Amino acid sequence: MVKNRYLAFLFAMLLLVLAACGNTDTKDSAEKVKKEEPKAAPTEMILATTTSTQDSGLLDVLLPMFEKQYNVKVKPIAVGTGQALEMGTKGEADALLVHAPAAEKAVVDAGDAINYKRVMYNDFILVGPKENPAGVSGDDINAAFKKLAEAKATFVSRGDDSGTHKKELGIWDANAIKPAGEWYVSTGQGMGQTLQVAAEKKGYVLTDRATWLAQEKNLDTLQIVVEGGKDLMNIYHVMQVNPEKHDKINSKDAEKFVEFMVDPKTQDVIEEFGKKEFGQSLFKKYTE
Repeated sequence: MVKNRYLAFLFAMLLLVLAACGNTDTKDSAEKVKKEEPKAAPTEMILATTTSTQDSGLLDVLLPMFEKQYNVKVKPIAVGTGQALEMGTKGEADALLVHAPAAEKAVVDAGDAINYKRVMYNDFILVGPKENPAGVSGDDINAAFKKLAEAKATFVSRGDDSGTHKKELGIWDANAIKPAGEWYVSTGQGMGQTLQVAAEKKGYVLTDRATWLAQEKNLDTLQIVVEGGKDLMNIYHVMQVNPEKHDKINSKDAEKFVEFMVDPKTQDVIEEFGKKEFGQSLFKKYTE
């Protein structure tokens, strides 16, 4: 009888061990299945932005951060600010990152864009040939443009309705000058390409500082001739296209992108961008 009880006890213990092993195997299998579950496919968002954010390399830093954080695939379309804003008014983009405040305000006031926030800034500079035949210098951009027109010095314009082009036209208008003739060259291209044309023609050109710093090593015939004036601030805003006017917009990810751009961590990345390579920030963060 004792022997039977002992055998029964051993049998009961064996069942417990097997059950425990079974539970472990089941648990391990469940965890394995859980680990092997495929990651959800990323959503897609279209960002219409100015060429300076691309030519400077800033998008190459920021977009992978955003994509990883939110599982979103961003398609950036780098064009002039005017064209980027037009994409917004037509519902052809989800978010906009641009730098022409007056034109931006018109789009926001018309209700085509919402969640409009200032995100960063740098400045415009006038670049010209190292020989500087027009003799322009200092920080007075209006005086410089007058000299260029009087001397009919070669001036290379983007001519693409970009934020930089709008700024340039505003300076000519402020001084009642209508540039025309062989000395005034319009490229219809982005900032990087326009700087290259200016280098080839040894002409003057208005550019944002970020693109200049990123491209300077390839522009050995040019130098900065006018900078630092109070009229030369270059402000960038981010916004999302209004889903109430354009029903095919990816408004959820656009809203996330706006908040991402003004997040303190992103702002710190913007502030540090370029410091190691160029010795200065290509863009300054904006804090309230």
